[in-house]
This record gives sequence, structure tokens and C-alpha cells, in this order.
Amino acid sequence: MTGALSGIRIIEIAGLGPGPFAGMMLADHGAEVICVERPGGNPLQPASGRPADILSRSRRSIALDLKSPRAAGVIKALVRDADGLIEGFRPGVMERLGLGPDDLLAVNPALAYGRMTGWGQTGPWAQRVGHDINYIALSGVLHGIGEKGGRPIAPQNLLGDFGGGGMMLAFGLLAAILSARTTGRGQVVDCAMTDGSALLSAITWGFRAQGLWRDERGVNLLDGGTHFYDTYRTRCGGHVAVGAIEPAFYAALRRVAGLADDPAFDAQMSPADWPALKARLQEVFLTRTRDEWAETFEADAACLTPILSMPEARDHPHNAARQTFVTLDGITQPAPAPRLSQTPPGPPRAPRAIGADTDAILAEAGFDAQAIAALRHDGVVHG
Repeated sequence: MTGALSGIRIIEIAGLGPGPFAGMMLADHGAEVICVERPGGNPLQPASGRPADILSRSRRSIALDLKSPRAAGVIKALVRDADGLIEGFRPGVMERLGLGPDDLLAVNPALAYGRMTGWGQTGPWAQRVGHDINYIALSGVLHGIGEKGGRPIAPQNLLGDFGGGGMMLAFGLLAAILSARTTGRGQVVDCAMTDGSALLSAITWGFRAQGLWRDERGVNLLDGGTHFYDTYRTRCGGHVAVGAIEPAFYAALRRVAGLADDPAFDAQMSPADWPALKARLQEVFLTRTRDEWAETFEADAACLTPILSMPEARDHPHNAARQTFVTLDGITQPAPAPRLSQTPPGPPRAPRAIGADTDAILAEAGFDAQAIAALRHDGVVHG
């Protein structure tokens, strides 16, 4: 592997969503990520074929029955030389398996032990079930997403699972690894999606403290409340995104939209005028198609872009020039990000078959051929 994280080894206890996303980010940038998977795969994983499991790319795979009494010994052998571990079970599950932080830090005192949950390791809701939508509801984030007077709208599972979950775990794990390399002491990274999604809203809390944000949907500067920061339907049924906040961008928007001489639009920052101005802009955008508007605004700094579908985003000239998307085994997917100038990541690798690297990983961990055969015979490992 090439990349900034080359030389770092992570043991990932396979899960769904945010944990695998953290593992993917680390692997994309060169970390050796060994994924410990259930024999036969996760029963909750969509049966869409292994190559389509984009979050599992660039890993090595060992198939291990964690419920076997001998599985803990295998994991301890793997973490002995690892920098970090990722797990996403409910609090207490790893401890019952004999693989809690005390168990593994006794084997490797410098281990960064990453724990991914929705509610966190502590607190009265720690043992509750939930999903992304529940975590961002409790953190106050979901309340602010939606149209004025309407119900909250789920923003896919991007803010809890991935922004507030997987990315936070990747950051926390690297912070703990850097600390361990300085101090020799590992630690637990308690990554909760409630905490992470709350952190993503830091700027909104800042606006609120300054009296610049009302605690309701669709009436504020950056939530679609204004006429100059919103989306609009066009004649073809497509949509454009407008983000003309600064005076120069707002002036360009007015000029290209034919509204430069309309005095009503002088009241850019008057919340009382926003609904009427938004309605007028919607009338204007309905006079042309999405692509006609995009072409019209091409040369003007008005912060207007077409809203693209997934295939359109893949094929857009800008994304194509930057190779924002790549294709592995016929599966289109986002390329590694961000870009590093001196240690760029190599191209991602398609997911390996579950357990494809079992024997090699065990051998590297110190198991001889006879021990591996015994583990396989007893159903502890597969692949």
C-alpha cells in the first residue's frame, strides 16, 4: 500500500455503515486494514455481490467465528502488532467476548481502541437500539432540516453514520495512534454518532448564540430560508442550487436573472422580504431548463450550479477531470479523498472474498500450519 498511512495496521471487527467507512478511509490512505468478518458474511449485508460492497474495499479479510471460545486468542494475536482496532458492537459485547479494552490493552498497551456506537459507551441511552435518523434527532440536528412549516426531512444517513460517525472515528483513531507513538500509551476512542453529529452543527450553535439563527426550519440564512441560498425548479423539471450570499455574487445573480433593476431585490438581508423574493425567483427559473440556466451562469460568479443525479455527477467534466469517481470491477464509486500532494493514495482495491487472506494473516500473527489447520477443523476460522 502507498499513502500517508502506510505502515499503520488496523484490525477492524466487521460491522455495518460507520465502522466500515472509517476503515475504508484509513485503507484508502495506505493503512493496512485487516477485516475480521463473520463466516459467510454479515446476514444484514445486502446480497448485492461482494464487489458492490464499496465500504469493504482495500482490505485484507479473515473469516472468524467470534463466538468460538478460541476466537479471543486469535484476535489478541492480531492486535499484538497493530496500531488500532475498530469495533461497532453495543457497549459490553466485546467485553463478553473477552475482547474489551482491558483485555486487548493488556496485550498491546499502545493500542488505539476505537468504539463506534450511536449513543456512546455511557449514559442512560447507551444500550438503546437506533439508527442514523434517531441519533441526529437526539443531537438536535434533524430538527433544523426541512422546509418552513413542514416536517423534518431525513438527509439520507450522511450526518450520523458517516459525517458524525465514520469520519469522527477515523479522526479519533489517528489522534490516539499519534498520542501512543509519543507516550507509548493506548486508549479508548468512544465515538458516538450523537456526539459527532452535534459537533457538525457547531457553526449553527455559534449563529444561535449571536442571535442570527431561529430554532425553526426554513427561515434562516443557510437552511433554505433566504431567496439567495436555496434550490429552484426549472422548466424541464430539474433543479438548480443558488448560493449567492456575498454582495458580489448576489449582484451577479440579479444581473444574469434579469433582476438588477428590480428595487425589491435590494433588500437582500431582510427576512420579511425573503418569501416574496423567493417566489419571484422561482418564476424566473421556470422560464428556462436546468442546463440552460447552468450555461447562462457559466461565466458569472453567482454561485449557481445544476443539481446533478448520481450518473450526471460521475460524468460531469469537472469531476471527470479530477477523477472524483473511479470504477472497480464494474462498480462506480467515489475515489479516495482528500488529495495529499506528497503521499497520494494508490488506487483503491476491490473488496476481497470473505476469508480470502485467513491463512496468510494467521501465519503473519505467528500461527504455524498445524495450528491453522486445527483452527479450521474446529470451525474457528474459515476461508
